[in-house]
Amino acid sequence: MVNEQNILFRRILKITDISLVASSFFIGYFFRNQMNDTYWLGFLGAIVHEKAELLNPISFYIGYLPVLLLVWWVLLGRFGMYKSSLTKPVFEVLGITFKTALAGFIVFGGYIFMLRLHEDVSRLYIGIVFVIASVMIITEKAVLSFVFRSISKKNTSFKSVLISFRSILVIGTGKRAEEFLDLINSHPEWGIRVIGLVDRDVKRTGTMIKNQEVLGSFSDIPDIIHRSVVDEVVFVIPRSWLGEIEEIMHFCESEGIKVNLAVDLFDLNFTKAKQTNLDGFPLLTFESTPDKLGHMFVKRLFDFIISSVALLMLSPIFLLIAAIIKVTSDGPVFFKQARSSLYGRQFQFYKFRTMIVDAESKLKDLMQYNEMSGPVFKMTNDPRVTRIGKWLRKLSLDELPQLWNVCKGDMSLVGPRPPLPSEVEKYTPWQRRRLSMRPGITCMWQISGRNEITDFNEWMQLDLKYIDSWSLWLDFKILFKTIPVVLYGKGAK
Repeated sequence: MVNEQNILFRRILKITDISLVASSFFIGYFFRNQMNDTYWLGFLGAIVHEKAELLNPISFYIGYLPVLLLVWWVLLGRFGMYKSSLTKPVFEVLGITFKTALAGFIVFGGYIFMLRLHEDVSRLYIGIVFVIASVMIITEKAVLSFVFRSISKKNTSFKSVLISFRSILVIGTGKRAEEFLDLINSHPEWGIRVIGLVDRDVKRTGTMIKNQEVLGSFSDIPDIIHRSVVDEVVFVIPRSWLGEIEEIMHFCESEGIKVNLAVDLFDLNFTKAKQTNLDGFPLLTFESTPDKLGHMFVKRLFDFIISSVALLMLSPIFLLIAAIIKVTSDGPVFFKQARSSLYGRQFQFYKFRTMIVDAESKLKDLMQYNEMSGPVFKMTNDPRVTRIGKWLRKLSLDELPQLWNVCKGDMSLVGPRPPLPSEVEKYTPWQRRRLSMRPGITCMWQISGRNEITDFNEWMQLDLKYIDSWSLWLDFKILFKTIPVVLYGKGAK
């Protein structure tokens, strides 16, 4: 569940800590030289028996930096800085940092002594480096702990940025389920929100366990998932329930919802199955969606950089299109609409307006001309489209404002097209699995003929094929193939 997220976060923390140690190496050099011929240098120099004089050039010391970083890297890990909770109480951080600094100073000093360089290397400089590194790491951990614990208790927009927030549904109400809830509650920095519990017995609906409501029984799970945002389902159940949950697991699989199982493995047709643990709490995870967290992070970073740069570079074109739309038709420049994203989350979707103002009200009169099977409406020569709108659609210029959705994180450059909430309500369970990936501006449907594909199920199959075979390389291939599709207007209506 969050094990992959914790691994990535742990790596980021290690890199951050080592970066702070590296920074202290250079800050300490500057600070030590600035202390030259001062009272403090005389006082401290007397303690370590060091003369008040300028240090050797920084190039003389740079060779010791890798050794210094290795010492801190090993000792911080050895003393438990990255074990269990990644945001520890300040007193625990103080203890670990003090032990690391003391042991590190001894180890590093021994290394210098063995090389017989102790007469040439400033002991005061090394001591200053260890002190600065300790202060910086302690400050970093204190700020990090405060930020995570503060944000996790508030419903702010920063929560989704600093914490990969997950909403989970817990199946089970027994003692082990209570222990699981206690574990989640004791680690708010994990960013896990339990939306409620499910019990086998319908009579327990409405009761409270560890401040969490029992939302229903097994038969209510589809409704609970459809009316709430559920990223993952966690089964924490007794063995006597094992024969009753297979149908539920198949349902979750069909909708692309990650399943975590605190019991034995089943013989199911899931594409991926792996064992994970949550601070010692064993789980078996079954998922049919991409789980490469590091690659997904790169995807999001790439989306942010490209969309930000594109918004700046294309701003003159934005202004030109906006002026043309305003001059040629009545109504706003942008078309805004609620769309569905990950697992039913809704966001405000932006496009340049290509239709008349009251287009939505006239949709019912045109349903008989719908060329697409399923809940989606597509029509050649739609009378609601304006003259300039046809041109914008042909060149896909109406999609440009979605770069703002990508920049915000509502969408990605590549991914299934974002559906209307009303369309999602008509999805069958297997079609809902397309909601398990962040929607995008372009996708396999886009490069495979888009509106030339009139079978809705074929469209959905293309999206699921993308999800099942996702990789960063696949995203790049789709982006490259999108260019000629846009230039030639293939499949545009």
